[in-house]
Parts: sequence; structure tokens; C-alpha cells
Amino acid sequence: MTLHLIKLCVGCDSIEDLAEWIEHKRKEARRAGRKPEHAHVTRMAPKRSAELLDGGSLYWVIKANVQVRQRLLDIRVFTDGEGIQRCRLVLDPTLVPTGWQPKRAFQGWRYYDEKDVPPDLEAGGRQDLPPALRAELASLGLM
Repeated sequence: MTLHLIKLCVGCDSIEDLAEWIEHKRKEARRAGRKPEHAHVTRMAPKRSAELLDGGSLYWVIKANVQVRQRLLDIRVFTDGEGIQRCRLVLDPTLVPTGWQPKRAFQGWRYYDEKDVPPDLEAGGRQDLPPALRAELASLGLM
């Protein structure tokens, strides 16, 4: 059974901000001669990796709403330079806008069951609205 993760996207005000950040990090990797894969590092490693890698995604909460997801490609546990174990969530750089779903703030990541995830938005749908208009409609409970 497919399982997902959900996490706050701290520092991003919109899907467009997240897309710019991902592209910036990938360009940095290319310049440094590294593989331009997109990854997010966390302190804790998921114990249910097999379920997550069976088609799972990381759903991002931006401005108190689930707005977008990225498919999980790999989960790599490693030890950082200070000897602390970390986890690298390797993500598909493609952002898939989803229906907006309100979420309260929380720390770290959480498992996100398939039955709870918002649907993907179709091309030409609400994700094509300007970010400010999307935010205003969400604040009014219309998205």
C-alpha cells in the first residue's frame, strides 16, 4: 500500500518560490560537478521506507495549506560531518500542484495516508491562477 509524507515548506510563500529554490539548488549542484538531483535532508529517517517508495510523494504545506507534491525517488540514511545520522529524501524535481487542503503547523514530517491526500490539479485548472489570487481564494475557503 502506498504511503506518503507531509512536511511544512518553511521559507516559501508559493509553489513558484519552491520551484525557484529547487532550480537554484540543482544549478549549484551542476556547477559543483555533482549530480543535479533534488533532495531534502531531515533528522529522522522514515521506518516505512518500502511503502513510501511504492509510489509515495512528499506533500508540501505552504502558507498553512497543502498545495503541491513531489514524488519520492529514494530514501538514503547517512551520517553528517558532525557524526549525526540524517536522512536524505530524494525527490523528483517536478512539482505537482494539488487541491489546497488546510493544515496546522507541526514539526518535522508526518506519514500521510493515501485516503487523506488532496487530488492533483489538472493542467489549465486552478494552479494557473496567479499566486496572490490563489492565496486570497484559499483564505476565503474557496480553494
